Amino acid sequence: MHTVVLVLIEVLIVIGLSRLVGLGFRWINQPLVIGEIVAGIMLGPSLFGWVAPELAAAVFPTEVIPFLNVLSQVGLIFFMFLIGLELNPKYLKGNLKVAVSTSNFSIIVTFCLAIILSLLLYPQLSNARVSFTAFALFLGSAISITAFPVLARIITENNLQGTRLGTLALTCAAIDDLTAWCILAIAIAVVRTGSIASALPTIIAVVVYIALMLTLGRTVGNRLVRYYHRSKRLNQFALALIYLAVVASALITQQIGVHLIFGAFLLGVIIPKDADLVRELAIKTEDFVLIFLLPVFFAYSGLRTQIGLINNPQLWVLCLAILVVAIGGKYFGAYTAARIGGVRHQEASALGWLMNTRGLTELIVLNIGLELGVISPILFTMLVIMALVTTFITSPMVKLTYPKKLIQELDVIKPKAEAEAEAEAEAEAEAEAETAGGEIALRPYRILVPVANSSTQKGLVRLAVAIAINYRQPAVVNPLSLIELEEDYGFESTPFEADRLITQRRQQLEELIQRLQPKDARAYVKPIIRICNNVSRETIQIAQYEQANLILVGWHRSAFSNNRLGGKVGQILSSAPVDVAVFIDKGRKRLETLLVPYSANIHDDLALILAIRLLVNNDTRTLQILQVVTDNQLKNELSYEIRSIIAELPTKVSDRIHIQVIEAAQPMQAVVTASENVDLTIAGTSRAWGIERQTLGRYTDELAIQCRSSLLITRRYNQVTSHLSAVLTDFTDRESGHINLL
Repeated sequence: MHTVVLVLIEVLIVIGLSRLVGLGFRWINQPLVIGEIVAGIMLGPSLFGWVAPELAAAVFPTEVIPFLNVLSQVGLIFFMFLIGLELNPKYLKGNLKVAVSTSNFSIIVTFCLAIILSLLLYPQLSNARVSFTAFALFLGSAISITAFPVLARIITENNLQGTRLGTLALTCAAIDDLTAWCILAIAIAVVRTGSIASALPTIIAVVVYIALMLTLGRTVGNRLVRYYHRSKRLNQFALALIYLAVVASALITQQIGVHLIFGAFLLGVIIPKDADLVRELAIKTEDFVLIFLLPVFFAYSGLRTQIGLINNPQLWVLCLAILVVAIGGKYFGAYTAARIGGVRHQEASALGWLMNTRGLTELIVLNIGLELGVISPILFTMLVIMALVTTFITSPMVKLTYPKKLIQELDVIKPKAEAEAEAEAEAEAEAEAETAGGEIALRPYRILVPVANSSTQKGLVRLAVAIAINYRQPAVVNPLSLIELEEDYGFESTPFEADRLITQRRQQLEELIQRLQPKDARAYVKPIIRICNNVSRETIQIAQYEQANLILVGWHRSAFSNNRLGGKVGQILSSAPVDVAVFIDKGRKRLETLLVPYSANIHDDLALILAIRLLVNNDTRTLQILQVVTDNQLKNELSYEIRSIIAELPTKVSDRIHIQVIEAAQPMQAVVTASENVDLTIAGTSRAWGIERQTLGRYTDELAIQCRSSLLITRRYNQVTSHLSAVLTDFTDRESGHINLL
C-alpha cells in the first residue's frame, strides 16, 4: 500500500478513536485529554498489538512510524506555542507571595524525592550511556511538573476561576510551568553534553536568546498589536508571518541544544496579551492542532508505550513507588507551603490535588526523554501510567476535599458592591420570613429556570415569576445559564476567557430580567451562570444544592430526534430528584385562563397544584379542570390531596375553579379542542394525554405538537406538597394585605 494512503488511514483511525474514547471519559467527568491518551495506548502494543499483532503490524508498520512522528512534532510545536500564548501574566497577580512559595516548595519536595528515587531506579532502568546526573535531573523535572492547560480546564469546569482557591491554583501552576520548563531545559542540555559543566554554554545561549525575545521580540509583538487594532482582523499574511516565527524560534532553540518546543513556547509567551488578538490567533490555530495533530502525537506515544514490559512484581513495585513520590511530593509540598502561608486546611488540600495534574504536558516531557535515550521504554511506560493516574484522580479528589457547597458559601471572590447588594438582599429575605412567620416560610419558594437562549425565552421566565411570587412567602426565581465547553484545552476553556463568557451571558440575562413586568418582580429574579461539561447533570446538581421546589425548563428539540421531551430535557425529566415542568411556549402573552386535563395520577396532581398556585397569585385567573370519560369508564375522582387543598382555599379562589366532565372516545383530542379557548394548558406526563415515558427514558410528545395553547408538562418527584403548603397556611393571616403582582 502506498505510504501516503497508509498514513491517511492511520490518521483516520487515530482521530476517530481518540474522539470516541475522549467523549467516553468526558461522560464520566474526566478531562478529554485522558481519553485521548488512553486511545493512543489502545492503538499500541499494550492492546491492539497484543490482541491482533498481525493486523497491528499491517496498520502501523515500522517504516511508517517516522511519518507519524513528523506530524506529532509539528503538532507539539504549535501546541506549545498555544500554551505560551494563553499563559497570561494576569495569572501571576493573585496571592503571589503564597503562590511562589507553594509552587516552588511543591517542586523542591517532589524533585528531591525523585532524586532519592533515582538511586533505586537508575541501576535497574537506565544504562551506562546516560550519566546519573542527567537521569536524576530528567526524572526530577518530569515528576515535578504540573500541566497548566489541563489544570486550567479543571478549574474552569468546576467554576473555581472566581474563587480564592482557583486564583491561587492558577498562579501556582503558571509559576510551576515556567520553573519546570527551565529545569527541563537544563536537564536536556546536561543530557546532550554529558555534564553540568559542559552544559553551561548551552544554558548561557538559552538565557541570551530569552533576553533577546523579551526585548526585541516584545517590540515586534507590540507592533503586531498596533497593526491588529488598525486592521481589526488577523489576515492570512499576518498569520503566515506569525507561523513562520513559531517555526523559526523552534529551530533556533533546537540548534542551541535544548528542544524545538521551547522556542515555540517562548514565542507564545512574549506575544503581548491583547485579549482580542490572542483570542483570534488562538481560535484560528487551535482547531487543526487539537483535532488533527495532537491525536497523532497521542497515537505515536501509545505506540511507544508497552505495558507488557512491566511483567513482574518488582517492576510494579517500582511503578507504585513512582506514583507515591509523584502524588505525595506534590500534594504534601503544596499543602504544607499553603498552610504556612495562611491558607485554610480544605483549600490547601484541594490545592495539593490540583497541583498533581500532569496530563499532556507530562507526555510531552516523557517523549523528549525517550527520544534522547535518558529513560528506557519500561520507565517511559511507568511514567505514562503515573501521568494518567495523577490526572485522573485530580477532579474527584478536589470535589471530595472541596465540595461545591464550600465554593458557593465560603470561597467566591465578589466585587464589594455585589457582596453588599447580596447581603442587603439576604437581610430583606430574612425580615420577610420573620414577618411571614412559621418555619416553612423561612425557606424561599424557589424555581430553577434553565435558559438556553435569553432572547427567545422571556415567556419561560415570565411563567416562573407568575408561579413563584405572591408576597405570602419569600420566593426566588433563578434563571440558570450553563456555558457548555466543548473542547478540552481550547482557548475558551481558559479561566479569563470563561470569565468573559460568563460576563457576556450575565449581561444577556440582566437584559431579559429588565424587560419583565411589573418592575417589582425583577427583585425576585436572581440569575445563576456556570461553566459545565454536561448541562443536564449540572442542572440537576444545582437544583439539589439550591433546594429548588421546581425545575421549569423550556422545550428543546434534540439534534437526533423530533421529540420535544428528548435530549437534555428528557435527561432532566428522567433523573432530577425534584419536580420538573416543561414549558412549550406558543406565544400567548396572556396568562388568565388555565386548563388542567385530569386523569388521576401524581403528575396530574402536580399540574393541578401549580395551576392552583397560579390562581392564588392572581385574583383574575380562572381554572378549568377537564375530566374526560370514555365509553364504559367511570369518572376519575380528584385525589384526596387535591380535594383537601381545594377545601382549604378561600371562596374567592375556589369560585374560580370549574370542573367539567365530558365523554369522548379520544381523550387527547378532547383536550386539544378545549385548549383552543385557554391561555395555558397544564398536563401531567400521562398516557391519556399522549405524554408517557417509554423505554430508555424516552417521552412521547403528541399533545405538545397538537395543543393550541401554550403547554406546561409536569413530572412529579416529591410526594410532599411543597408548592402550596406555606401559602395555604398563611392565607388567612395575610388575606387583608394581599397584593396582586401578576
